[in-house]
Order: sequence, then C-alpha cells, then structure tokens
Amino acid sequence: MYKIQCQCGQVQGHLSAAAKLTHLACHCRDCQDYAQAIGKAGTILDEHGATDVITTLQQHVTITQGADKLVCNSLSDNGLLRWVASCCNTPLANTARDPKMSFVALMRDRVSVPLDGVKRVAVNTKHAKGQVKASASEGRFATLGIIGSVIGARVNGSWKHSPFFHPVTLQPLATPRVLKAG
Repeated sequence: MYKIQCQCGQVQGHLSAAAKLTHLACHCRDCQDYAQAIGKAGTILDEHGATDVITTLQQHVTITQGADKLVCNSLSDNGLLRWVASCCNTPLANTARDPKMSFVALMRDRVSVPLDGVKRVAVNTKHAKGQVKASASEGRFATLGIIGSVIGARVNGSWKHSPFFHPVTLQPLATPRVLKAG
C-alpha cells in the first residue's frame, strides 16, 4: 500500500499496491483555472502549467482518517469534482461527477508511490505554458488505458467501491460547491 495524506496529516488513506497507475502531467485549462481559483497555482502547477497526477480507479483508494474533512469543489455545475482536505486546503484528488466513471486523479505530491522508471505523460498540451515535449501517441495510449480500466470497473461492478461517493445514492459524500474560475 502507498500512503495518501493531506499536508497537515488530518486526512489520511492509502492506495492499493495492486492499482494500475498512470502518471500524467495535465495541462488542461480546467486544472489551471482551478489552481488559480483556490490560490494554489504556484504550488500545484509546474512551470508549464501542468498538474502532476497519478491516475487509477477509485476502488483502489481508501480514506482511513479524516473523511469528514473532505470537501468537494468544481468550476461548474457539470465540471470535474475536485476533492480537498478542508483542514489545510490541500488538493487531494479529482473525479468525474458520475461514480460509474470510477477514474480518479490523485495529486502526485500527496501519494507516496515510487515512480522510478514510470514515464510521466504530458496530456492536454494545447494550454501548456511554453514548449512542452509531448507525444500524441503516448497521450492516446495513456487515455485508452484509463478508459479500458473504467470500462472494466463498470463491467465487474468494482466502481461501486469509492471513498468519494455514497454506495446507495451515488451522490458525492460532500456537496459540491462551485467556485469562480480564477
């Protein structure tokens, strides 16, 4: 297992060692706008405007302490859900609004997973700041791998095991609050 923790340590959990992981540098406008909206662009975004994330499926994430401190933000009524530890305003994860889309992007600096030899794939480079070395085929393969995992979770029902959504109502465990983009 790999430790997940907010900056102050009040929210803790773990990521299963069996989880299939993809390491992404997401340069999308939504990630950039969100970092600005919460006043953390300088700590979340790299010099090219990318958010460093580890993607996997939600069923591989367990929150063991401080789940009551998780808050949910979004930039629109239909946008990604951005999970933050309210105790220290630490961004932890991003999910789709539909729990059946069990993809989760965990903030890289909040997960203790070693990534020696794992390639960081640049995606959504259209909004990158400056020149970014990226391979369209690597981005497509990474995206297809994530889509394949999500489909597999839909088929086998494992999407129902999420630390972010209620298992019966399928609603987010924290009511999403819509922030104004920076």
